[in-house]
This record gives sequence, C-alpha cells and structure tokens, in this order.
Amino acid sequence: MSDNESLRPMAFRAVPRTGVIYVTTEASRRGYSPTDSDWCNLGQGQPETGPLEGAPERVLQIAIDPNDQEYAPVAGLWELRESVAALYNELYRKGMPSKYTAENVSISGGGRVALTRAAAALGAVNLGHFLPDYTAYEELLDVFKLFTAIPILLEPEQGYEFSIDKLRREIMGRGLGAILLSNPSNPSGKLVAGDELRSWVHTARELDCTLLLDEFYSHYIWRDDARFSGTMESAARYVEDVDRDPVVIFDGLTKNWRYPGWRLTWTVGPKSVIESVASAGSFLDGGGNKPVQRAAVALMDADYRRKETAAIHKVFSSKRELMLRRLKTLGVKFDRYPDGSFYAWGSVANLAPSINTGMAFFRAALEHKVICVPGEFFDVNPGKRRAGRASRFRDYVRFSFGPSEDVLSRALDRLEQMVKDAG
Repeated sequence: MSDNESLRPMAFRAVPRTGVIYVTTEASRRGYSPTDSDWCNLGQGQPETGPLEGAPERVLQIAIDPNDQEYAPVAGLWELRESVAALYNELYRKGMPSKYTAENVSISGGGRVALTRAAAALGAVNLGHFLPDYTAYEELLDVFKLFTAIPILLEPEQGYEFSIDKLRREIMGRGLGAILLSNPSNPSGKLVAGDELRSWVHTARELDCTLLLDEFYSHYIWRDDARFSGTMESAARYVEDVDRDPVVIFDGLTKNWRYPGWRLTWTVGPKSVIESVASAGSFLDGGGNKPVQRAAVALMDADYRRKETAAIHKVFSSKRELMLRRLKTLGVKFDRYPDGSFYAWGSVANLAPSINTGMAFFRAALEHKVICVPGEFFDVNPGKRRAGRASRFRDYVRFSFGPSEDVLSRALDRLEQMVKDAG
C-alpha cells in the first residue's frame, strides 16, 4: 500500500488512472515536466499547438465581457450553440432539408465532460463498445450502473475492420440500444467514412440503436482515397432527420482546432438528447467556461476551419510518414497504417525480449526520456470483469505524432538507440 492509499479516508475508493495519466505520472517520478524540453512526450493525446504554415493565426488573448463574470448556461452560450450548428450545416448538410439548430447543440468543458453527460443520460440499455478504443472509456462505462457495457472485439489481423453485417449482428444478437466508438479510432487510426459510414447511420436508424460517435480526430484524415484525404468527415453528413436519427456526435477545440487547453467541447444530436445531456450537466458539472465559449464563436467560421484543416494535413501527414517509416525500421509491426488520428499503433512483439511487451517498452523508453502508452490500456475493461487475463494488446504501444517534427525526430533517435542496446 502506498502512503497516499494509507491516508485515503475509508469512504473513498482508489480510482485507476487512465493510460495517459498513468504514463505521465510514471514519467514525472523520473523528472518529467511539460516544460522540460529534454523530454519527448509521444504519449499525450495532444497536437502541437503553435503556428502552422497556412493556418489562421493562433488566438493569444481573450477579452472578458462584464457579463462573462456570471455563470454560463449549462447547455452553453446560445451564440456558440448557433455557430456550431451553422458550421455543421455548412460543412456537411448543404442542400439537405433537415438542419441543425442551436437546440441540437450542447456545450461542455472538455471531452470527458461531454461523454460523461451522455453516459449519465443513458437509459437501461446494452451499450456496445469496441476493443481497442479510447482508454478513458473504461471508468466512464463503469461508473454509471443503469446501462450494461458489452465489449465488441476488433481483430488486429483484419486491420480492425468491422463490416456492416457484423454491426447488424451485434446490434440484433446482443440487443444493443447504443454503441460508443471513436471515429477515427483512438488508438488504431481506423476510419469509418463515406458509404461505409452512411451504412452505419442507416443501420442505426433502421434498428433504433444510438450511435455515440467521438469525432475528435475527424479532421486528421490520411486515406489514399482522394475523396477523404485532407478533408473532414462526420456522421452528420449522413443523418436524414437531425431530430429523429439516433446519432450523437462529440467534438471540440481539443484536437481539430488544436486548442486543448481551452477545454471546450460540444455534443450534437436530436433536441431530445441535448435536453437530457444538459440536464445531466446541471448536476455533474454546472456548465462550462463563459469567456472561453464567447471567444470560440469566431473559430466556428467554415473558411477558418478549412484553412486550419489544410495546414494540419500538410504538417501532420509529413510527421505521420516520418514516424511510420522510422518505427517500421526499428521492428515495430503495424496491422494497419492509420487512416485517421495522429497515432501509430504497433506491436513490439518482435523486438528483443527485454522490450517486447508494451509495458516493458514503455518503461525502457522512460529511461531515454521518451513517453509512449502501453497497448493494454486500450483494452477497455469496465469493472475489471476480465481480471487476471492477459490483454490481447499487451504487445502493443501507441505512439503519438502530435508533437512537433523536431520532438519526433529526437524521440525516434532515442528509441533507435534503445532498440540497439536491447540487442
């Protein structure tokens, strides 16, 4: 038992750390600090936040209106809700009779807050979730007991593909009332897009199964298909009736706008769902930051969004190629190259025995001041119902190419030396 555990009041349980919190905590014990430029953080799910060539100028100051000293509405500032709805209509719903309005949008203070509100508003349903997927889903799916979380396995040897027939079989066979997934996937980078995504939305509509879509990486698309590469994709493009189709979308400034420190996100969906998540927010978090919400209105301009996405694609696609090429040379095996997100998800099983598991590789990398995330954290296991069994992803590591190219190059040089030293 640690000193902290011995001092914890009896009424409180120990809450497990998510993958990123765990690895940064372990790194901090070895001297890591976010301000220490000698460390290379390939673990944090954060894009570089500085200027990019061709991108709009970064916001460096926020004005505070006298009214902003007061609480914001729990569902968010009306002006921002309108602006988010207008952005989705401009990007994805041109020519469609059903349009999003402010009443289809709820604003919250960060991705986890948005997802927690939605989870708190879910009824007594079977909720499907994929393996592997975002580490923070684990506690989220465990803390609320009204719904039952049911894992859906994706196979590495099949490149994490999941056909529409399999989707229908899972929904009908397991009686799923909702499915939660990141798209593009964190960590594998698998993207559901185009006609495939249209089929998912159609199936959700037909079988009345709500899709809860974490689209935080939806502007980081690398597919060879020219229809998608360098563009933005969203299930909002394939919704027929915004108030009837069971599609709920989560996004925010964190990744696609490269403003993680603003902690501002939104939920887009049917009005009835937005009413429910806002009600949940009234007792969970009380609403977001009012000055930041007001400043975010200007960032919802469609032309601003297109310029930022073009700059992201130019810079991050180069970093993606660098990371994949160097890691492959080191012996990291990829089941698929990421066609979305800014992560490389690979197996280290073929490396030397001292570093051929995700946890061993991570701990060895810390000695070289490089942070990454062991794959077992993405084997989402609410309630630890599979306790005592080795994770299917124990040999995997998630590497982020979110940091600058200079940081990536230094990290990859260090990992190369680490692999050589391991023999």
